[in-house]
Amino acid sequence: MTVLPGAQSAPFLLSKQPVIERRRMVCGVLAALLLGAIILSAAHGPANIPYGDVARLLLRGLGLPVGLDLPDRDFAIVNAIRLPRILIGALVGAALACSGAAMQGIFRNPLADPGLLGITAGAGLAAVAAITGGLVNIGLLALPAFAFGGALVASLLVYSLAMVRGRADTATLILAGMAVSALLSALTTLRLLSANDYTAVQAALSWLFGGLQGRGWEHFRVVVLPILLALLATLAYSRDLNILLSGEEGAQSLGVNVPRTRFVVLALTSLMTGAAVSIAGGIGFIGLVVPHMLRLIVGPDHRVLLPASALGGAVFLVLADTVARLVIQPAEIQVGVLTALLGAPFFLFLLARQRKQIIGP
Repeated sequence: MTVLPGAQSAPFLLSKQPVIERRRMVCGVLAALLLGAIILSAAHGPANIPYGDVARLLLRGLGLPVGLDLPDRDFAIVNAIRLPRILIGALVGAALACSGAAMQGIFRNPLADPGLLGITAGAGLAAVAAITGGLVNIGLLALPAFAFGGALVASLLVYSLAMVRGRADTATLILAGMAVSALLSALTTLRLLSANDYTAVQAALSWLFGGLQGRGWEHFRVVVLPILLALLATLAYSRDLNILLSGEEGAQSLGVNVPRTRFVVLALTSLMTGAAVSIAGGIGFIGLVVPHMLRLIVGPDHRVLLPASALGGAVFLVLADTVARLVIQPAEIQVGVLTALLGAPFFLFLLARQRKQIIGP
C-alpha cells in the first residue's frame, strides 16, 4: 500500500510547540480566505451587490446596527437567499475534505476518498428510491433523511463485511467498499431505468450529480450539528492518526488501539459524509483533491492538516458553487459536475505518479 509523504517521520509529528503557531497561521489564512469567498459568493448573482455592502449586510444579519441604510431587498437577497446556500456549501466542503484527510491517514493511502466505503453510493440509492417512489412528498426533510439512512446502512454493511475475528483488515475494508459501491450503483441505475415518471428521473439525476440549488436555512439546521460535532471529534484523533503513519505495529507499540481508532474515525467520517451527501447529493473529489494539495503545503501532521482540510474544503466548494451559479447565467451547472471536471484529471495525475513510483522511470 502506498505510504503517505512524511510517514517515516511520524514519531517526530508528536511535538506540541511548533505545531500550535503553524496551525494558527495556516487556519488563520484559510479562515480569511473563507470569509472572502463568502462575501464574493454573496455579492454575485442575478442582482450584483457591492462587496462592502455585502459585508455590512452580513453584520446586520448578526444583529449589529450596521447597514441599516441599505435596501431591505438587498438584505433579503444576501441573508435569506444566498447566505444559507453558501454556509451549507462551506459545511459540505469541510465535511468531505476533512473526511478525506482522515481516511487517507487511516489507510496510509493518498487515493482514499469518502466514497471509498460505499457511503455516497448508499445515499444515492436511497435518495433515488425516495424520489422515484414519491416519498419526497412527505416533507422538506424527507430526501435528506432517506439519503442519510442509506449512507449509514451502506457504511455499516461495508464494515461488517470487512470484520474478521473482531477486527477490520484495511485491504478487506477497501475491497468491500468497492464491491458494495459497485452493487449499490448498479441498483441505482436499475431503479432509474425502471421508473416511469420522467420528471422524477430528472430530479433524481440532478440530485446524483450534486448541487446546492434551493437549499435554505431549514437544510442548514439539519446538517450543522452532525457535521460540526463529527468534525470536532475527528480533530481529537489527530495524534493517533500521526502515529498510524508509521505503521500499525509501531502505533500499537506506542499505545494506540489501532482497531478501535480505525473504527471510531471511520464512523465519524461516515457521519460527516452521510450528512453532507444527504443534503447536497453526490459531490465528488473534494475529499481527494483538497487534503492532497494541503498536505503538500502544510505537511502530513494531522493536527494541522485536518483543520486546514476542513477550511480548505469549505473555501473550495463555496468558490466552485459560485462559479457553477455564474458561468452560464441564468442557468446553473451542477456543482458536482464542476468538481468532477476538476477532480478527475487530478486523480489520474495521482495514479500516474503512483505508478511511476512503483515501477520506476
